[in-house]
Amino acid sequence: MQRQLITEEQLIRQCQKADRKAQKMVYDKYASKMLAVCKRYLRRQDEAEDALLQAFLKVFQKIDLYKAQGSFEGWIRRIVVNECLNMIRSQKMLFVDIEAPQLSQTLDYETLNTQLEAKDLLNLLEKLPAGYRTVFNLYAIEGYSHQEIAESLQISEGTSKSQLSRARQLLQKYLIETENALKNQQHG
Repeated sequence: MQRQLITEEQLIRQCQKADRKAQKMVYDKYASKMLAVCKRYLRRQDEAEDALLQAFLKVFQKIDLYKAQGSFEGWIRRIVVNECLNMIRSQKMLFVDIEAPQLSQTLDYETLNTQLEAKDLLNLLEKLPAGYRTVFNLYAIEGYSHQEIAESLQISEGTSKSQLSRARQLLQKYLIETENALKNQQHG
C-alpha cells in the first residue's frame, strides 16, 4: 500500500474541515519543534506540554484565520509563543531587577565555539530568571520589538530593555563560567 503524499496546502484545507487525520499529521509534523519553543519559555516539562496542547487546540480552532501569508510553521509558532506568554501571565510572574554581575573577564569564543553545543546554550538560557528568559527569547530568538514585548507582557518598554540587558549580562557570566570549566577540564 503506497502512502499518498499530501501538500501543506491540502493538509491545511483538510484541517479547516476538522479532519482528525490531517490534524494529527500537522501535530506530528510540528509538535517536537514547538515543544522546544515551549521549553525555552517554561522551565517545567509539564507546563511546556500543557502550553503545547493548548496552542494546538487554538491552531485547529483558528485555522480558518490562516491566510497563507508567511509560513504555516511560523503561524503555528506565533500561537505557541502567545500560549506560553498566557501561561506566564497567569502565573503572575514578576519582572524583578537583580544586580547584574560586573564582568572582568572577556570571552574566548574560540574555546566556546568548539566545545559548546546548542543544548548547552539552552541549559544556560534555562538558568536565567523567568522574566529575563522570557524577554530574551522574545527579543533575541523570536524577533519581537521592545514595544511588542511590552504589550505582550503588559510591562513598560524600559522594563523590557532592562530585562534584556540583564539577561545578556547574566548569559555572558554563565558563558565565562562555562569557558573556565572547559579550560579546567582540558588542563586537569
